[in-house]
Amino acid sequence: MKKVIIIGATSGIGRELASLYATQNYLVGVSGRRNELLLSLQNEFPKNIVTECFDVTGKENIVHLQSLIEKLNGLDILIYNSGYGDISKALDWEIEKHTIDVNVNGFIEIVCYGFNYLSNQGHGQLACISSIASKRGSSHAPAYAASKAFASNYMEGLYLKAKRMNNNIFITDIQPGFVDTNQAKGDGKFWVAPVKKAAAQIFTAISKKKKRAYITRKWWIIAWLLKWMPSFIYKRFG
Repeated sequence: MKKVIIIGATSGIGRELASLYATQNYLVGVSGRRNELLLSLQNEFPKNIVTECFDVTGKENIVHLQSLIEKLNGLDILIYNSGYGDISKALDWEIEKHTIDVNVNGFIEIVCYGFNYLSNQGHGQLACISSIASKRGSSHAPAYAASKAFASNYMEGLYLKAKRMNNNIFITDIQPGFVDTNQAKGDGKFWVAPVKKAAAQIFTAISKKKKRAYITRKWWIIAWLLKWMPSFIYKRFG
């Protein structure tokens, strides 16, 4: 049985992904801050899911990740899904700091370890749930957009590193648009995808070992527009 770890699986996309992998007969290690939600997920799939309760802003991320790997007796796919973002129109330092702690510091510690682990064993896949917000800066949520740009650029760097090392490691950057979760905040939301649809497309993208995938697929149009939109237009709503 293949083994997958999902960092951030108590709700939303992460929980739905865990359920999908479990139904496909993967062994699934899940993490999150709320142990009761992890245990309820494990109760749904007692033969396929193991849990490890921790907060990625803590100081023992690698200890917990190693524990999950030991519980699974190996690792084939590591998915970093933990994420935080909130509207910060007044540039609230607590929001900015927590965003970076989760989306940058927690992310890079876990993904860096995961890359080296998979590289040493000679195979595997890393995936990160980033965001379409990575394409441009945002006056509404500056740290969120910047942190997702960091994650996407880091994943591209790991993709290039894996190619140069020829180590059979696959890197997948997932960039969702709006998904119907608690993370979808602010006004003007459109093309909001149900969680099940988003998770199914993410599962497929990871299975196909894509370098980058937009969720849902039509968000590639927005990605293209954001990339090439002149600043004098973008500044009106960015």
